[in-house]
Amino acid sequence: MKLNRAVLLSVLLFLLLFSGTGTVYGQLSGQISSIIENSRASNAVWSVQVRDSSGKILENLNGNMLMRPASNLKLVTSGAYLDRLGADYQFKTTLFGRGEQQGNTWHGDLLIKGSGDPTINGLFTQGNALFLFEKWARVLLETGIRRIDGNLIGFDGLFDDVPYPKGWEWDDLSFYYAPEISALSFNSNVVDLEVVASGRVGSVPDIQWFPFNTPYVEFINEQIITAPGARFVESYRRELGTNTILLRSTLPQGYYETEPLTVTAPTHYFLDTLFRYLIQRGIDVTGHIFSDNDFHRWTETGLEILDEHYSEPLFKIVNELNKESNNFIAEMLLKKIGAAEYGVQGTTDLGLQVVKKYMAEMGFDTTAVSLRDGSGMAPATILKTDDLNRFLITVRGREYYPYLYNSLARSGVSGTLSHRFRNSSVRDNFKGKTGFVSGVRALSGYLDTDSGNQLAVTIITNNYTVQTAHVDLIHQQILENLKSRY
Repeated sequence: MKLNRAVLLSVLLFLLLFSGTGTVYGQLSGQISSIIENSRASNAVWSVQVRDSSGKILENLNGNMLMRPASNLKLVTSGAYLDRLGADYQFKTTLFGRGEQQGNTWHGDLLIKGSGDPTINGLFTQGNALFLFEKWARVLLETGIRRIDGNLIGFDGLFDDVPYPKGWEWDDLSFYYAPEISALSFNSNVVDLEVVASGRVGSVPDIQWFPFNTPYVEFINEQIITAPGARFVESYRRELGTNTILLRSTLPQGYYETEPLTVTAPTHYFLDTLFRYLIQRGIDVTGHIFSDNDFHRWTETGLEILDEHYSEPLFKIVNELNKESNNFIAEMLLKKIGAAEYGVQGTTDLGLQVVKKYMAEMGFDTTAVSLRDGSGMAPATILKTDDLNRFLITVRGREYYPYLYNSLARSGVSGTLSHRFRNSSVRDNFKGKTGFVSGVRALSGYLDTDSGNQLAVTIITNNYTVQTAHVDLIHQQILENLKSRY
């Protein structure tokens, strides 16, 4: 009889610690365990950790397991950016002249020194991405210059010329969330395509693109208008290493579609757009456009400052980074902190060294961290859920924490969470960071509970094959359970 009781206790303990899928449950409550195990994603890899405001662990499932965090990594990298650069840091982009003005002609070159500013786009100018070029045209016209007898030269040597972090997948590289990175960038290094399926069924839809249908890119429009009510099937692909973009979507009659698509050689894109804009404003440019990436050769000797543009402060930029999960900003800032920390040309690897040092300072086990990028899009980027969840508590002691907290999306209200939890008790009670790449869904942030507590919550799901909407539902049910119980 004693033997049977011992066996029974062993079986019960086994059932408590292990599900039918072999998942270790440890301190996880029965309610949350049931939510996961009764879902269609029970055979995925799940990791959940929850702490109270003192840092005490309340719920734990596979917290010590290495997981792909996707864009939850941005919580950590944005903390590093605020820590290393300062919340009030501003980027400076300088317009120089080399030569002299005679009458209405500038005899010599115009040079633009890039600083890695990720905001020379419409983010802070009500969508007007050309705002800086408008300003520079005014500067030239107000000094009487109507002709540039020289070249436009862009210095992008603050960053290296490697366009992408290691591990980004090739089929992402046509889209806005995987642009090339350059210290001199315009419009987040994309063109904004508009497609109008206003013709007859079987014909090719009309297209136009910003800026001003620039010939810097070539669109091969092989799209087809289908019957009204048919399904829209998206197909865009930029031929790698070129600015030739193949359009092969099928669009139902009457459909309107917009899509930001990436360009290659973004410094030349910046200069080419400026060149064409100046000509539109009546300023003739006789020379050509060139880029200069030689960090050691750059000198400002003999140059005249014509204008200095300062960005919005970093805390506003981080707000955009996290609320909208902006990969472009994350990767630009990653190279920037590498350059700032070491006083050399910024690279992804140097930026990751700075981030790893910051992670060590914040209590991460950096021997168990693998980083490939600053945005979390690379599949080889992994960390422990336990470290990420603890970070949510530790970072509250840093002076920049209010900026980091305010940069998070609010459930059912703003950012990448604006369309989630709308009809849930969690609506407007969770501030956090979403994460998604193929097979990965992650959610980390702060949950306000019914009893007035605030919990630090991290939920990461890896290797799922069901629809992401179903995984989102499980995440919602877990948050609802935590909100009512704590």
